[in-house]
Amino acid sequence: MQAKDIMTSPVITVGPDVPVGQVAKLLLEKRISGVPVVAGDGRLLGIVSEGDLLRRVETGTERRKPSWLEMLIGQGSDVGDFIKSHGLHAGDVMTREVVSAAPDASLRDLAELMERNGIKRVPIMEDGGLVGIVSRANLLRGLVEDRARPPVPSSDEQIRTGLADLLRREPWVDHRRINVVVADGVVQLWGAVENDEQRRALVIAAESHPGVRSVEDHLTANWFTNEAG
Repeated sequence: MQAKDIMTSPVITVGPDVPVGQVAKLLLEKRISGVPVVAGDGRLLGIVSEGDLLRRVETGTERRKPSWLEMLIGQGSDVGDFIKSHGLHAGDVMTREVVSAAPDASLRDLAELMERNGIKRVPIMEDGGLVGIVSRANLLRGLVEDRARPPVPSSDEQIRTGLADLLRREPWVDHRRINVVVADGVVQLWGAVENDEQRRALVIAAESHPGVRSVEDHLTANWFTNEAG
């Protein structure tokens, strides 16, 4: 699945001159946690999120540094905080550095973008225009839709090969000690693992592979011995 398969489109947006109070009302009414700010020509200028409205003078939650800290580091760093807490329009309080993605971005790419940048939504851009937005909720819906699809038929050899390819990419798997047997869609896991966490991970890997009917766990734990001695 790709971004275009799960994104919300068309996107609710606001202009840079929309009052902050109206933006907050929009977030509440639409039950969204952020809204893109776009120019008249459709260019994405930024995003106003709940976090951008967290520290406001109206609610007495604006940031105040102790006087001794202001003397130590100066007051220049307070300018941005002042604008966020006192700005009257979306263009004043929005986050300008926006992380975006293309419509063909994979769900893996989107999840990594969110995790790496600590964000909850990713605008989807095409030819310089905003065509959609993917939020954490969209990713969850993508998971539900994917699980609802019928399993892809696979032969025993395809299952074994696919599972071997998956495990080969995982550094925690000792392939010398793991053997995978597949018969009639049933995966048998044989070998030794370091602990129950690795055992569970191997079982999950087999269970989640397309075409697998069931998994038989024949793994043994605590295989480490003092071979050097």
